Amino acid sequence: MKCGQGTAALVIRVGDPFCRGCFREYFVHKFRAMLGKNRVIFPGEKVLLAVSGGPASSAMVRQVQEGLSREAAKRLRFIPGLIYVEEGAVRRQSPEQREQTLAQMETLLQATGFPYHLIHLEEALELPPSILQPGLEHAGPSGPSYKEAVDSFIQQQRQDGDSGTSVPGHSTPDTAAGAPASPRLPGAAQTQELLRTFEAATTATAREELLEMLRTHLIVQTARDRGYAKVMMGESLTRVAIKLLTNLSLGRGAYLAVDTGFTDQRHGDVMVVRPMRDYTAKEIAFYNRFFSVPTVSVPPLFTKRREKPSIHQLVERFLLGLQEEFPSTISTVYRTGEKLSPEPAKASSESDRCLLCLCGLDTYGEEELALEPTLILEEPAAGAESKAAYIPLLCYSCRLTFKELGPLDTLPPYVRAEGQRRIRRAEMEQNQENQESNES
Repeated sequence: MKCGQGTAALVIRVGDPFCRGCFREYFVHKFRAMLGKNRVIFPGEKVLLAVSGGPASSAMVRQVQEGLSREAAKRLRFIPGLIYVEEGAVRRQSPEQREQTLAQMETLLQATGFPYHLIHLEEALELPPSILQPGLEHAGPSGPSYKEAVDSFIQQQRQDGDSGTSVPGHSTPDTAAGAPASPRLPGAAQTQELLRTFEAATTATAREELLEMLRTHLIVQTARDRGYAKVMMGESLTRVAIKLLTNLSLGRGAYLAVDTGFTDQRHGDVMVVRPMRDYTAKEIAFYNRFFSVPTVSVPPLFTKRREKPSIHQLVERFLLGLQEEFPSTISTVYRTGEKLSPEPAKASSESDRCLLCLCGLDTYGEEELALEPTLILEEPAAGAESKAAYIPLLCYSCRLTFKELGPLDTLPPYVRAEGQRRIRRAEMEQNQENQESNES
């Protein structure tokens, strides 16, 4: 279609045949264009790439590698690092299988030459409660504009003689912080505690949401500890469309723009970006096949139900099945999500922010019939020790998930600690208001 000379190797859309060379240029250009159009990653910034071993995140790492090479026409100017969250415990892998997966991932991460971090999902049980509080944003209105930052970076490079020190692709794997020489699994007690948390969840949908929350919090906390300003997620166009309909089904309609948009700023000091959201799963699969991009596969979450195991898998099967009959289905859903505004997800204060997802509460007016199923009725307990006391701190969707997460003592410790702090603070503010009203 483009060069008119090479032999067509694949057809992306009807009437769009590409040869291998043109397809590679098309794929690379789309990644650079997505970053250049949004202009949120400044030169010299540290960016953490979340790698799952799947096709999309592996293709994202390859794009960053090529963008940082000296042969690139327009080199990327940020400093990358990699993170892999090992989730073998909740995916019912044996210790031997977990060790094997870790070894494969470490080989893949070492081959990039970037600093990398291997994190186990069990470490989420040791997260500080501050992860549920947005950090202070580094860049403010007084900071330099994107153009000024680029000009300053280029001038600095010229003064340094372009020695290549700003290109971390040439670093050695032994600079990786926290990467052990041979992967070690967490202790059996930690693993059992994590499994207890997941087994307490009554539905597969709640377990999927819990896994997503723990994984995201681990990645954001690592970014904060290591000084990364941005986190890149490898969510493809197909995955974004599935997530959009899934979250709509879960009652997160007000937050779709934040959950599926290019940028997600709910964590304040760490911005999440999705540079792969313009690529379909088909494009990524062909790119990985043509250009030998290594991937590592992991099993899905364990469930005994074969039919309709969770809302996530149900929506995925529905959309992919519809896509086979109507090839524009996923792109249509994706474009619909592009028109949504992130404003409803913003919160003005802590009391207006959801405890779990950090988005603005959408539960004003509890007399609404739609909110009645989210309320928890249980035996009276001592204030913050009651699960029902957490409900006012949650948005509509998180209330539904919270109800299915089992007893209070099975929740992650950092969630309980932050929830109790906010409950006590709300009680103190209420008591102060009552005293002021009595005095007046």
